[in-house]
Amino acid sequence: MFKKILIANRGEIALRVIRTCREMGIRTVAVYSTADKDSLHVKFADEAVCIGKPQSSDSYLNIPRIIAAAEITNADAIHPGYGFLAENANFAEICQQNGIKFIGPTPEQIRRMGDKMTAKETMIAAGVPVIPGSKALLESLEQTIEMANDMGYPIILKATAGGGGKGMRVVWAEEEVEKAYNTAKAEALASFKNDGIYMEKFVEEPRHIEIQVAGDQYGTVCHMSERDCSIQRRHQKLVEESPSPFITPELRQKMGDAAKKAASAINYEGVGTIEFLVDKHRNFYFMEMNTRIQVEHCVTEEVINFDLIKEQIKIAAGIAISGKDYEPVGHAIECRINAEDPFNDFRPSPGKITILHQPGGHGVRVDSHAYSGYTITPYYDSMIGKLITIARTREEAIDTMYRALSEYVVEGVKTTIPFHLQLMKNEKFINGDFNTKFLETFDLEEPSK
Repeated sequence: MFKKILIANRGEIALRVIRTCREMGIRTVAVYSTADKDSLHVKFADEAVCIGKPQSSDSYLNIPRIIAAAEITNADAIHPGYGFLAENANFAEICQQNGIKFIGPTPEQIRRMGDKMTAKETMIAAGVPVIPGSKALLESLEQTIEMANDMGYPIILKATAGGGGKGMRVVWAEEEVEKAYNTAKAEALASFKNDGIYMEKFVEEPRHIEIQVAGDQYGTVCHMSERDCSIQRRHQKLVEESPSPFITPELRQKMGDAAKKAASAINYEGVGTIEFLVDKHRNFYFMEMNTRIQVEHCVTEEVINFDLIKEQIKIAAGIAISGKDYEPVGHAIECRINAEDPFNDFRPSPGKITILHQPGGHGVRVDSHAYSGYTITPYYDSMIGKLITIARTREEAIDTMYRALSEYVVEGVKTTIPFHLQLMKNEKFINGDFNTKFLETFDLEEPSK
């Protein structure tokens, strides 16, 4: 087992990894930018190293400085968390070259699943259902128009190196193709330094369902049930839950088996997530694989009573997994508490938190790095914390969530709490009647002043 792990991340996920490491008797090293010198992950780690200025390129994305920090502290492994360098194959390779274990999949596995077209080809070969679409990158506007007309509208253009909705455009008619094509390529180039795009049939009224998987170094793979991530704004998730109110036991089995096929196809090593779109007829299609821990891993942990960070570390240390598949017990919901103004198009609201009171009680979990006096900077993600509730039924989990949200006090910045409070009382959400387009018609009521 590792003696010391450096966490190449910040905020709540860095603190989350530190907690598991402490339980396992592993020492930790925090890295931080000058903007994060007062962050809790810096205070709770056994050692801390400043790696640069606030801009991510000068700190959390600066590979030489992170490797140097690992070397001077004699860390024998690096946990990348999520975001930043978590799915960077070059970083994983550099760790390998410097004799430091990257806690995650191999560089080759990251590359195979990081490029969307390569991942799709891999899934087709493995017999995993995929959305109909182009078999290669689009080469010209003329080819795109011809293919879209043959496939039938609506179609969606996607960046091959994409994520987070960047380089993605839905096209409903031929006259929209040229603008969408040019915009998607330009956005992809600006965001990923790669303007390659491909086409898929656009799935209407889709659910965003993901399957948690784990694979060890010996070829054993298991799945750990599903999460429903359909409540999202511009492809950014706001609420996640497990199990999905839409998924039947039979469909869970089919999707779990498909997810294991997907992971086995690349001999996946580590904890990861296979993401699917599920249409209103419960047909499911592979969308992408995240070769890292997810923000919303907490809801899976609660319904299977399992520490996924500990599993990541054990797999990286060469410990075999049981291979057992997991069924959810009870129901868990996660609300992302972000420093954003829900009444102003969720605009970021950085600033100093003057008062913070986080909820507690039976069935409530809060993963957060914030505290009274903490400053939400404009440099990084606006997340304040994740509020998770667990109960015997979905109805009870919603009731507990509403109660917990009512107790959550954050002053000094605007937050998404008012949005979540209204969502928990929304009849369609309560009935499980929603898809990824739900928030486009959600009537958010601004409280009277």
